[in-house]
Amino acid sequence: MPTLLQAHPLIVGAVLIALDLMLWNSLGVIKLGLRIGLRVGVFIAFCWVLMAAGISPLQPPLWPEDAIYNLMATVLGIAWWLFAARTLTVILSSGLTSRDGHTSRLLHEVIGAAIFLIAVIGAAAFVLQLPVKGLLATSGAMAIIVGLALQSTLSDVFSGIVLNTTKPYVLNDQISIDGTEGRVVEIDWRSTHLLTDLGATAVVPNSVAAKAKILNFSQPGNMHGVSLIMAIPSSVRPGKVIDALEKALQGTHALLPGFTRKVSVKSSHLEYNEYELKGFVQSMSQKTQVRNLMFDLAYRHLEASGVSWGSTAYAQAWSRSRRLMEDVRVFRSLSMEDRDRLAEHMTAVDYQANEVILAFGEIADCLLIISTGVVSASIHDGDCFIEAGRLGPGEVMGEEGILADGRSRAEFRSITSGCLFKIDKAMFGTQLEHCSELQVALGNLQHQREDIREAVVAKQPVQVKRSGFLGWLHNRRLPSA
Repeated sequence: MPTLLQAHPLIVGAVLIALDLMLWNSLGVIKLGLRIGLRVGVFIAFCWVLMAAGISPLQPPLWPEDAIYNLMATVLGIAWWLFAARTLTVILSSGLTSRDGHTSRLLHEVIGAAIFLIAVIGAAAFVLQLPVKGLLATSGAMAIIVGLALQSTLSDVFSGIVLNTTKPYVLNDQISIDGTEGRVVEIDWRSTHLLTDLGATAVVPNSVAAKAKILNFSQPGNMHGVSLIMAIPSSVRPGKVIDALEKALQGTHALLPGFTRKVSVKSSHLEYNEYELKGFVQSMSQKTQVRNLMFDLAYRHLEASGVSWGSTAYAQAWSRSRRLMEDVRVFRSLSMEDRDRLAEHMTAVDYQANEVILAFGEIADCLLIISTGVVSASIHDGDCFIEAGRLGPGEVMGEEGILADGRSRAEFRSITSGCLFKIDKAMFGTQLEHCSELQVALGNLQHQREDIREAVVAKQPVQVKRSGFLGWLHNRRLPSA
């Protein structure tokens, strides 16, 4: 074996390099640890081949009289430097893995280029015995000239290195860079690519991203902020507006309950004041839907408190009960005269926070319409009450009792203080007989709430009852000592 290495070291070295490439490509990305271990093992075997052949990569070949052997030693020495650079690059790149499993490509390529540059200089200095000092001086002057010419590009490159090292965002994160919002789809040498909500690709230079304010909406992953800004006429007292908007936030069931919901004055102008509503949702996909819901609830609560935007004189002359008749969907099939008649017979009732408006199993003798405030609807799953949703101004309760003397399938409990209107069941006698559309609307409302009840119960974990010997142990009561 030593005779073979001394006679044909170039062939043995070429076989080892080919073996390394074959193993690296055949094992695949999944077995990364095994690939790195085999590469290190093959590199150690390559070093042993050079030592057995009497070749050192730290000095020029020792056989100047033999041209063929001298060329073989030179090739193997240069190959050792490149092989060492490749092995070191692979080892370092294995530690540059981000949180989501993607390799930091930009930082990996920069470090790899630096290592290979050192390897080339080392091979030129030790194996080829070239004047490296003069080469470095010349290359340094050229580097200054090239650096000045490519100042902007180099700024993007080094900013990209900083971004890949500090990781303020990674691939697939939803971020905002200096007001440009989108999902990160690529981070290259020069820029960060964002896919916006409009389907366009925004290319942000890395130098801009490194200096700009970055908002990462994907971290932490269990909560995402949602905000809404509303402009209210400055003639409306801020206390009334804030109270209505706080009720709108409390009525938004989709907001996470364990996080702060806040209303604040954002800015003040002569004609209007801006108010900001803030809350948190569980996923990014909910933000648009919840923001729209917040706006609708805020509008209804503001209208219930007396704030209006350009209403007609006819609508302004209506009482609060008459305006509710226009807002409640189940009454849209009635004529104007029927709505006027029902509005005249509506009775206002005030309620306080944490008060049962309609108990579970109770037969309602009237239809309840929320005028102001927030009411929680909870269904009973057999063991306890589970909140299924929240109601606000313009929503009704007690439709089961109006249709067929049915019992309430939910408990309606107030979250805030407010006011509701009652319409006795006797007032619906003629309407239910002659207006089938009203009966259909009430029936659809009942079916929708039944579907919601079943969906909420289906999401609850099933309680497994103990039976047999384990049940006997659980139910057994030991006598006290």
